[in-house]
Amino acid sequence: MSDDPQTPIDRQLAVRHLLQHPLTCKELDPDIFRLIRRHETALDRWFTQRLGYRLHVDAETARLFKTGVVPERRPLRTATGRPFHQIEYVLLSLVLAATSAGPAVISLRDLVEQVRTAAAEADIDLADDTTGRRALVAVLQWMITLGLAAELHAHVDTYAHDATADAVLKVRPDRIALLPLPALVGPATTTELLTRAERRSSARQWMRCRLVEDPVLYRDDLTEAEWGELRRRQGEEERILDEMMGLRLEARAEGVAAVDPDGTLAEQRFPAGGTVGHAALLLLEVLRPDDDADARPDTPTPWVEIVDHITALAKQHASHWANDARESPERLARQVVELLVDLRLATRDPTVRPVAAPIHGAEPPSNVDDRPIGVRLLPAAGRFRSSAPANDPPGDLTDEDADQATLW
Repeated sequence: MSDDPQTPIDRQLAVRHLLQHPLTCKELDPDIFRLIRRHETALDRWFTQRLGYRLHVDAETARLFKTGVVPERRPLRTATGRPFHQIEYVLLSLVLAATSAGPAVISLRDLVEQVRTAAAEADIDLADDTTGRRALVAVLQWMITLGLAAELHAHVDTYAHDATADAVLKVRPDRIALLPLPALVGPATTTELLTRAERRSSARQWMRCRLVEDPVLYRDDLTEAEWGELRRRQGEEERILDEMMGLRLEARAEGVAAVDPDGTLAEQRFPAGGTVGHAALLLLEVLRPDDDADARPDTPTPWVEIVDHITALAKQHASHWANDARESPERLARQVVELLVDLRLATRDPTVRPVAAPIHGAEPPSNVDDRPIGVRLLPAAGRFRSSAPANDPPGDLTDEDADQATLW
């Protein structure tokens, strides 16, 4: 098997899939599940020794337990791709608690009653209205998508607009039992939970996990000893990440970025087409100080200026951008800053830390519209800027351009 030239490719495909889909079910992804089973020993060794993760594989299910890092801004998403709302997280916890011990087959009405009972025991007030029913349907559809449940008779979505609707579900308590991470066992407070989850006892594993789970590891995310260790072992780290996932490392004085040449591993790709993606590129270009200018990179741009820039850009690119961009530039500005923060291209921290190509921006707080909030560029932002000329419309940003600069 080790002499088969296809083996490294298959293992890399399995690793990348498990990182994106920590719960993988045979009936949903039969081809990739076959690869995971075939290379289970090697994959388990890689994850355990190199990342400190744990891989569980049985006849029908593969579960990658990610431990040691807490990636920010990685929400659960509904079947339509929307991030979970708070009520959906609450309902998910209640549904999992109500179904973890079985039965394997349950009616929707019985499940709703069990969820209400569990909520009452936890002193949670659940509203019995359309909003609550829609949230429960979103949770159940999420579970069905992951293979935690299946519809045997009728569909759960009818419950969203009909409180008397019923369905029959097949639940997988064995898979539900695989969902909790070790850090969830024991902590009494959220602070303790996050402390247990953010394991830094093995600095090399922790830094490697951060590069896998986040696009960039900034120098000021690390201690001096950790930064020195990362730079000394950069060649070895790149070899490991290349073998496992095909990632490349780019080092700057400010940090190290993990670049995915395939452009398929990231949850969000950047550069990206569409109004928000193009506006984000243009805003980076506008706010980046000229090399010869007497710029003050530690001075954040007030929110009102961010909106002014977006308003001007919306007028300039009116023929390419969505109509609501012109009608509501402030809303677009919020979406742009949100995207930059998600990608760690920006930070709302009012204490701005200098970087190679710093920029600054803001998101409006609830009470003071012009309060400065810092925004900073990623160390690999130069790749982004060179991949998509700022004057090009979104349609000119090709997949090839995005693939060359996609970070994970």
